[in-house]
Amino acid sequence: MTLAGDAVDAEYRAMTDIIAHRGASRAAIENTVDAFALAVAMGADSVELDVRRSRDGCLVVHHDAQIDGRGPIIELDRRDLPAHVPDLHDALMACAGAGGAIEITVNIEIKNDAAEPDFDETRSIAPLVVREALAVADRERWLISSFDLAMVDAVVATGAGVATAWLVVEVPPDAVDVVLAGGHRALHPWVGTLDRSTVDACHAAGIAVNTWTCDDPERMRELIAWGVDGICTNVPDIALAVRAAR
Repeated sequence: MTLAGDAVDAEYRAMTDIIAHRGASRAAIENTVDAFALAVAMGADSVELDVRRSRDGCLVVHHDAQIDGRGPIIELDRRDLPAHVPDLHDALMACAGAGGAIEITVNIEIKNDAAEPDFDETRSIAPLVVREALAVADRERWLISSFDLAMVDAVVATGAGVATAWLVVEVPPDAVDVVLAGGHRALHPWVGTLDRSTVDACHAAGIAVNTWTCDDPERMRELIAWGVDGICTNVPDIALAVRAAR
């Protein structure tokens, strides 16, 4: 759907979700149970986290491929990792509300970079992540993303119906066609390269736009006015206040 000017603002403003980047990562250690629980307590609409695999096949939540002073995660067993690095299951459960149920959306980013030691050309981690997520809550709670387009294609190929998103730094000219062809739900562009024409083009095609990572209140206000579907931020409390003021 494409509307113009203030009509777009009015239509989408209330729909802009605040996504806690690696949890409430300005106030707590990123990608930890504490950061996820704090984001939920702040009122974030969504939590974003990163998943990798350890040598013994455990799904763990950590952004970098390496653990400082210990080496690559893929060369370490789960027991060798620092205590603050959670299993995926524990991280997902930390996103539950007071009643014990997950009521927000959780964006699980699968890390798979060809330049990193844990690169998996088979994308065999994809069905494992899907299975773990669905063991915790229904598919409506999850959005699985990756910079590796083949990885999110592999998630779609599981047939589980979990929503997927393609992460990009710069938006390629054929981004809308690629997302549609893959059966993906959203495009996740870097905030530094995102413009309003991309938001409008995605919305016209029925594709959501969640941008990363914005901590500047003025830029947040602009993105909300454009109708961005989600803002991924290290400061969800500030973003929530900006949205409330709108």
